[in-house]
Amino acid sequence: MAQTAGEWVAAHAEQPPAALRARLDSILVRREDPAFAAEAVSDALVREGHTLLATILGTGSTQRDAALDLLTADALLTYAFEAAADDPETLDARASAAMRAMSALVKSHTR
Repeated sequence: MAQTAGEWVAAHAEQPPAALRARLDSILVRREDPAFAAEAVSDALVREGHTLLATILGTGSTQRDAALDLLTADALLTYAFEAAADDPETLDARASAAMRAMSALVKSHTR
């Protein structure tokens, strides 16, 4: 059976501070159902990072109260690239696609 994003993070990532770990878990536990298990771990983490970033940008929050969500989005995307490194042949394409998507997301919220 394929490893889910939550399982990958638990097995591979250094344990972050408790508050960040709890926020990561709250996001990743929603994605543990079988429909998401077939998705590549790196793709799932990128998607969740982008979703969280879109939420942050959509609220326009740049204050201290958004710090945990910003750190969580950063952690999701960092873990996504760590997971993608497990398959080096696809790393360049995954990184390029993720950066294009993030750039488009930021542009769509800064107009």
